[in-house]
Amino acid sequence: MASYTKTNIFYISVGFWLSLGVESYDGWSSHTLTVQTGGSVTIPCYYDKKYTQQKKYWYSQIDKTFKNTSEENLSVIDHSDQSLFTVTMRNLQNKHTGYYYCVVETGEQPSKKTIYETYLKIQSAPDVSVVNSSVSGHEGCDISVQCFYSSDYQNKLKQWCRYKDQSCYTVGRTDTSQNSSVQISDDDGRRSFTVLMTGLRLTDSGWYWCSAGDALSPVHLTVTEADIGAEKYKWRFCLS
Repeated sequence: MASYTKTNIFYISVGFWLSLGVESYDGWSSHTLTVQTGGSVTIPCYYDKKYTQQKKYWYSQIDKTFKNTSEENLSVIDHSDQSLFTVTMRNLQNKHTGYYYCVVETGEQPSKKTIYETYLKIQSAPDVSVVNSSVSGHEGCDISVQCFYSSDYQNKLKQWCRYKDQSCYTVGRTDTSQNSSVQISDDDGRRSFTVLMTGLRLTDSGWYWCSAGDALSPVHLTVTEADIGAEKYKWRFCLS
């Protein structure tokens, strides 16, 4: 009986999307994005370069609307040079909790394709959060990000992941190249874990998320180019 119910729900979902002329979602698993009540969030939506000239949409399953322009509490901005568009939602309230989708026009049939889906969960105390959703560092230097989680997620898998290629790092140290590494340390007592990225490269710039279980919080990292002679005075340069 349980198997039949699951299958039935799947076909209802596919039928719903096809009735709207939207190709059903076949990407990587969706996550729960947790945001504090009254707060804001920016969500990156990466797409294939073949969709660069096509329209991009933010679809809300709550009010069944496709939006691709900016308004009072919503901004949809296409960054075609990076093959992504960002969606910023502001002044979020409990009524905004629900499923959302990043959608692109295909120029064929079906006319629209879902490239990412997320469940947005608005909470007075988010299951996963960060102090700063935007961080920056100099090339060759280090940055750290502190990610907080609720007691319900204390025993869940902690990860630091990159949106673009969905590469994830867990507690411990991982060398990502000859000069850079990612180290994650979990402090159960403070219900937080710290991500330390050392030897930053310009290519490390982009969108990441810290997660506990299936709950996540996005973070944007900007790496700026090192000045001439910075290597000689690296200790001073990295503190600036």
